[in-house]
Amino acid sequence: MNEFYVYLAEFLGAAFLVFLGDGVVANTLLNKSAFKGGGPVFITIGWGIALALPVCLFAGISGAHLNPALSLGMAITGQMEWITCLWYVIAQMLGGFVGAIFMWICFLDQFDGSDDPATIKACFCTAPAVRHYSVNLVEEILITFALVFIVLGFGGPSVGMAGGVNYILVFFLLTGIGMSFGGITAYGLNPCRDLAPRIAHAILPIKGKGSSDWAYSWVPVVGSIIGATLGALLYKVLLQGGFWAVV
Repeated sequence: MNEFYVYLAEFLGAAFLVFLGDGVVANTLLNKSAFKGGGPVFITIGWGIALALPVCLFAGISGAHLNPALSLGMAITGQMEWITCLWYVIAQMLGGFVGAIFMWICFLDQFDGSDDPATIKACFCTAPAVRHYSVNLVEEILITFALVFIVLGFGGPSVGMAGGVNYILVFFLLTGIGMSFGGITAYGLNPCRDLAPRIAHAILPIKGKGSSDWAYSWVPVVGSIIGATLGALLYKVLLQGGFWAVV
């Protein structure tokens, strides 16, 4: 398949992910939204759907990583070339940025000075419930480790799926992580879901938006990179290497 369409699939998939995922947050948090107060269960299920739908649509074209951390894990395990990984990351980050802009367009009237800066920012990117950078970093490492290891396992010999991705399990995985740990750091997990929309938040002319919280921005990025690396290395040892065949 033409490489352009592969990267386009990652761009569009990431754009849909952020458009729908940030959309469910805005729909639930903004004061002028009719769905105001939908609650965390509404948000976590919405994010699960936001991931599952573009995965279903684009998995056959690009594998639908839609996450630089997962692409990193695939490169570490030798399932994609490093130069391809780089282009995937660029496409994903651009898609996340565009998806956030389209979400903002849909909620223009709701964003019009109706909320405090923290609520506006939460529609784009994550923030910790308790700001403790070292602990927040460990939290992001652990949940991204779980995400990458399990997703790699979906396509590994442990479940006999021979390289495929089970779309239903992807939905349950992200929803489960959100319900288990969303109240801690809002489960960043993914630079194109957190850093790219944070950049959009910084650029867009949103009334009363306040700071984009760059002091925290490194935590979900570094945490996802470290977590993905550890998850990929464990997968490589246990499932991709000889250990799994022995047991």
